[in-house]
Amino acid sequence: MKLQDALKIHRGITSVIGSGGKTTLLSVLARELAGGGATVALTTSTHFLPFEGMPALSGPGEWDAAASPVACFASPTKEGKLTVPACGIPALAEAADYVLVEADGSKRLPLKAHADWEPAVPAGSARCVLVLGGSGFGRPVSEAVHRPELFCELAGCEGDADATPELVAAAIAAETASGRIAPDVVVVNQAEDPRVADAARAFARALHPLGMRVPVLAGSIRDAELVACG
Repeated sequence: MKLQDALKIHRGITSVIGSGGKTTLLSVLARELAGGGATVALTTSTHFLPFEGMPALSGPGEWDAAASPVACFASPTKEGKLTVPACGIPALAEAADYVLVEADGSKRLPLKAHADWEPAVPAGSARCVLVLGGSGFGRPVSEAVHRPELFCELAGCEGDADATPELVAAAIAAETASGRIAPDVVVVNQAEDPRVADAARAFARALHPLGMRVPVLAGSIRDAELVACG
């Protein structure tokens, strides 16, 4: 099944939040959509790293969509990263069939807890995909989680705990209940290994009793192979 179909991506703005594969999801999904004849704008509402071989454009006026159906729109920072494009995200929604927004940061860790000001989901976003890295399951919270102290507060655990599927589910459910995040679908990435796939299924089972009814998919974003969990 195509990523577009598995994630139910529609035309317009899609926001990708969380950790452990957001940029990869943007890249793979953009190629898939462009292969189907669509135009795709890649951008961020926070910060992200440049896409290899793809210059950052400041606005649709610089874009030859017929020659390059996928383009990155962002403004450079002094640190070498890219941030919100000068043209604004609404302008991209008028110029492209699909706008894929990286709306979160995670310090390149597989799991994260969201601060009060996160994620930065832009107005008009039609779909929100929450990604988490399955490689973080079972590892110490202090090593695998961005903002581990906040994670422990949300999950109700001690600082020396391991990030079990149940604790990750508890943290995500608490964030959702508070209105901090509102995912339409959750993707457990890095789940090619049978052990991680089992942990992903345990995570999905733990979410439902906590009041979260969103679909959970697991597998490899890079290989565009995701299956439903439970």
